[in-house]
Amino acid sequence: MRVYAVAEPIGKIVPVIMSGGSGSRLWPLSREMYPKQFLPLASDRTMLQETAARFIADDFDAPMVICNENHRFMVAGQLQELGMKPHSIVLEPVGRNTAPAACLAALIIAERDPNAVMLMLASDHVIEFPERLRMAAITAREAALGGALVTFGIQPVGPETGYGYIKRGAADVFEGCFKVDKFVEKPDLNTAKKYLTDGSYFWNSGMFLFSPKDYLEELSKNSPAMIDACCEAIAQAETDQDFIRLDAEAFAASPSDSIDYAVMEHTARATVLPVDLGWNDVGGWQALWDIGDRDTSGNVIIGDVITQDVKNSYIRSESALVAVQGVDNLVVVATDDALMIADKDRAQDVKSIVEHLKSAGRTEQQTHTTMHRPWGWYQTIGAGRRYQVKQICLKPGASISLQFHHHRAEHWVVVEGCARVTRNEDVMDLQVNESVYIPIGATHRLENPFDDLLRIIEVQSGAYLGEDDIVRTEDTYGRV
Repeated sequence: MRVYAVAEPIGKIVPVIMSGGSGSRLWPLSREMYPKQFLPLASDRTMLQETAARFIADDFDAPMVICNENHRFMVAGQLQELGMKPHSIVLEPVGRNTAPAACLAALIIAERDPNAVMLMLASDHVIEFPERLRMAAITAREAALGGALVTFGIQPVGPETGYGYIKRGAADVFEGCFKVDKFVEKPDLNTAKKYLTDGSYFWNSGMFLFSPKDYLEELSKNSPAMIDACCEAIAQAETDQDFIRLDAEAFAASPSDSIDYAVMEHTARATVLPVDLGWNDVGGWQALWDIGDRDTSGNVIIGDVITQDVKNSYIRSESALVAVQGVDNLVVVATDDALMIADKDRAQDVKSIVEHLKSAGRTEQQTHTTMHRPWGWYQTIGAGRRYQVKQICLKPGASISLQFHHHRAEHWVVVEGCARVTRNEDVMDLQVNESVYIPIGATHRLENPFDDLLRIIEVQSGAYLGEDDIVRTEDTYGRV
């Protein structure tokens, strides 16, 4: 009797979105608590949403997102806006670079689907041709199933000095792929020109595709301590809905390294698939000018802006009117609490401004006046001695925690929607133009069980008005 071998089923491609970042390169628009992937910089959707939406297609599983614990509700909320349930959201208590992130993903994915492959992605890249990336990932899957660790090399369009490069070697046995000859660091301009002329060098996109098993095998050769730390962090993790909360002490013990340094530069399996995606890593304000819609004077204008005799500039207002006259080659960005003006050729130096703000103990590098929460958002309108005024918006069906304050009283005025308010033993519904007073020490909660957005104005008064004067006794979002 003839025995036929049964082929292993081909698993789906799991997009693994690495959502880290310090929010420094696009300050003041991005901040430490609100980095660029959460902003709509290249379309009406945020960069995280654009990254996730590229893979709503056959052959692809729901995305896994690996992010800072402080960003968990923004990640969940933005995926929810897409109508997307994530594969999982892994919360890093500390940043440890991309190699441990990939290790975590490999361990979790291998447990759930041994036949799946993983596609490692940054959350903040612009891809002009997403269908080409999907096809490239499907092509790379065949190589990965054959044991290759695939990186995607971007066809260069100029002598770029801001990217690392990959030099291809001999053609591989897999369609469209080449063995990696070597990885090279960011070159100077003359060297970059030589790379462009040579034709065998590609920009290093930082995107990879491989099987979890093969990645872990190669990682174990050079960094077994990383695997041990990640295994322990997952073993001691707490699971809450889609969130996986890694054990902080175990994960902090992991070495910090990139996928390139920890694996790709050491393995004989490194393979490069050249691609032309219309790719940009949006590394600074110059990049946003490059990809923006420029007018006849070479300007990218966003928001409430008036210009006269202005050329080759990027001007953006997130708040008040910005008027600019008689300048060339500038970046002007205005938010509620900051204005940044720089020569476009030096706009990357904004990171030094952020460092100055940190050393001065200021908060403008860390947060916006608008703060996002799982229930919605609030914006600080004004503050002074013993008072603070906020606009608070609750999404339909949302509620803040049941809480009280030791040092402040609050007065709430409904300006849009309908509010349900708990104050000690009383529960009341308030309509537009109605208000309620919350004394110091009163247990209270604001809810929006209705179908429309709820907007209130909150006036705080008291000796101390910090956000740490919130004592939660009950919370829908697990923050007690």
